[in-house]
Amino acid sequence: MTKYSKDRETKETKISIEIDDEQDFKESEINTGIGFFDHMLTLFSFHSELYVNIQAEGDLHIDGHHTVEDIGIVLGQLLRELYAEKESYQRYGSMYLPMDESLARVVLDLSGRPHLSYKAVISREKVGDFDTELTEEFFNAVSMNSRMTLHIDLLKGGNSHHEIEAIFKGFARSLKIALQLSDSGVPSSKGVIE
Repeated sequence: MTKYSKDRETKETKISIEIDDEQDFKESEINTGIGFFDHMLTLFSFHSELYVNIQAEGDLHIDGHHTVEDIGIVLGQLLRELYAEKESYQRYGSMYLPMDESLARVVLDLSGRPHLSYKAVISREKVGDFDTELTEEFFNAVSMNSRMTLHIDLLKGGNSHHEIEAIFKGFARSLKIALQLSDSGVPSSKGVIE
């Protein structure tokens, strides 16, 4: 088993995350204090086939911004460790993901070059206790800290829950593809990904 863990504590949040890329059917443990975000991270874990343990305490009396962003920072750092230590991996992943009437396209490159292109207009400002604009904040933190290139496009919308779920599942499935082993060595003609 390959386990990676990291803690982050600031005046705004206290985050502890562990990921394992050989989860052996263990159910992830996720407690962020934001119900809908817990649901999205649970879906991410299932569809990426990464075991995730996320325990977070944040200043939710203000709003969810710091908690969501800081989880993205730590998760991104762990994903960077995960792929950087592999001798070889596919590097690229892409997925069109339907969620009923909604359709997301997620394309990523575990390149060592951080970039986020996010083109998604979510229908409503909140889903449960989750501010939907934090979806972009989360993926920005993940992409910058994992040093991945990430393109997210919501091609068709409808129900805001479905829109965000399509994005999270599409990201998870794309990541699963990109992390798959390859026999060709470092997946760059340069011979190195920094």
